[in-house]
Amino acid sequence: MRIVIQRVSEASVEINKNIVAQIANGLLVLVGIEDADAQEDIDWLCQKIVNLRIFGDENEVMNLSVKDIDGDVIVVSQFTLHALTKKGNRPSYIKASKPEIAIPLYENFVNTLEKELGKKVQTGVFGADMKVALVNDGPVTIIINSKNRN
Repeated sequence: MRIVIQRVSEASVEINKNIVAQIANGLLVLVGIEDADAQEDIDWLCQKIVNLRIFGDENEVMNLSVKDIDGDVIVVSQFTLHALTKKGNRPSYIKASKPEIAIPLYENFVNTLEKELGKKVQTGVFGADMKVALVNDGPVTIIINSKNRN
């Protein structure tokens, strides 16, 4: 599982000109799922996301987590995080899971993240054509691959 975490001062997801998710301070999390992903990956990533200290404390030092600041989270599925670009100029997405595998893992990821965070997590719609808007705060962007936990 690959994720991109962006610390945001605001973010939203729009589908067919309707806003389906919107937050102020918090995180926008893009999630790419592959067939080898399992509950172990979900548990590790969700614990990491809610405890990652990337928000400023009273001295503007990144010492606080999204949980510490009572921030919100939007999760968006993004199969393109598994793009292979070694050959040619057209990315291959062969490593990205098909919906029948990815959707249950994605839903479980969101549910696990809600339990870790202790509140509702907003989402896009799996497989939809979404317009994602954000103001990256910092900017702070973190990329994590659950298969590489170094």
